[in-house]
Formats: sequence, C-alpha cells, structure tokens
Amino acid sequence: MESIIQRDQEWVLLSIELRHGIFGLLMTATDDRAPVQQSAGSADSACTEDIGAVDATLNGDQNAYQRIVSKYQAAIAQQMQRFSRQPLVIEELVHDVFVEAFLSLKSYRSTAPLLHWLRKIAVRVGYRFWSTRTRERKTVISLAQINEGIELLGSQAETSSIVASDLLGDLLSVLGPRDRLVLTLLYWDGCSVAEASELAGWTQTMVKVQAYRARKRLKQLLEESK
Repeated sequence: MESIIQRDQEWVLLSIELRHGIFGLLMTATDDRAPVQQSAGSADSACTEDIGAVDATLNGDQNAYQRIVSKYQAAIAQQMQRFSRQPLVIEELVHDVFVEAFLSLKSYRSTAPLLHWLRKIAVRVGYRFWSTRTRERKTVISLAQINEGIELLGSQAETSSIVASDLLGDLLSVLGPRDRLVLTLLYWDGCSVAEASELAGWTQTMVKVQAYRARKRLKQLLEESK
C-alpha cells in the first residue's frame, strides 16, 4: 500500500512540474528498471499450482477456475483501478478480464506466470473500455480545473493517495486511449519499456515513440491551459 501511495504522490509532483514547464522527468523513458522477482522456489511452486489449476479447468473442473479467480482477483482489481475510479466499473472490468481469460485459457502457455498472462488480458480489456468511453464521452474535463487541483495539492504538506489518483485519472483522461495507456504503463505502473511492450502487445520501438508523442501532447495541453 505504501508503494502505491508513494507512486501516486510522485505522479502529482510530476504533474506539478509539467504544469510549470519542467519536463525533465518525462524526457527519457528508459528500460533499465528491472521487474520485481520472486525467489526461484516460490515462483516455481506458484507456477506448478497454477498449471494444475489451468489443466483441471480445461478438463471441466469449475472449482479449479474459481480458485484462479480467488487467487488473482485482488491483483487484477488493483490494476483495473488505473482504468476507472468507480467501484462498480472496476468490478465489471475485473469480471470481463476473467471471462476473457476463461474463454482464452487454451492459449495460455506455462512458460510465463499466469498473473502476467492475466495482466496482458487486463490491459486489453481496459484499453477497450477507454476506447468505448472516448467515443461515447460527452463531458469535457476542464484542464483549468485540473491545473487548479495540481497547484492546490502542490501546496499541501501531505497528499491523499485517493485524491492524487483521481487527479491523475482526470489528467490522463484528456489524452487519447493510446497515449493514456503508454503513460499509465510506463509512469503510473512503473513498467519498463520491455514490460509495457509485452503488456500492450506493441513493439518496444512503438512504445518509445508513443510515449514521446504522449508526453509532448500532455505538455502542450497543460501549457495551453495556463
């Protein structure tokens, strides 16, 4: 929980720097951040357990898939908070992830952890949700209001993680789905370029180009709203 709060606060500080034209933190998207690794023993044990649950599900054991859902639904729900801050929407997105995972279970390859495979599905589901909302959205979020919120938070000694996350969601929502996704993966989730590439299904070059364009668009929007 502390790492989530810290990351959200860092995003607010980043937004404050954007607001005042200091753009150094976003100018270099490098892939030198290694993913957190489990110990070999625990990773092998989890993988074996998951493979058994997948095989049992494919053989018709409904309880086996329920065990997969129970094991990973909290992690997927946390990830889907990047795509919406509304509890009912998050619940629906998590449901969609596990339905899609169930229908695609034959395609799972045990060479990768099951959670990583689920996270790739979650990114697709979340991206589709954003794309649909972009086409349907009629309310335009005021960048001036977002800037006011950034300045207000910047003046506070302590920042609520909930408020920071809501503000960050509003800030990113002014971008298109592709821009929003790449910045979410690289800067909010802290993925490396390689990790973002795999989760989004893009090449690493595409991730870097999209990130550059997204940073440029976000900077321009914030400067125009001053």
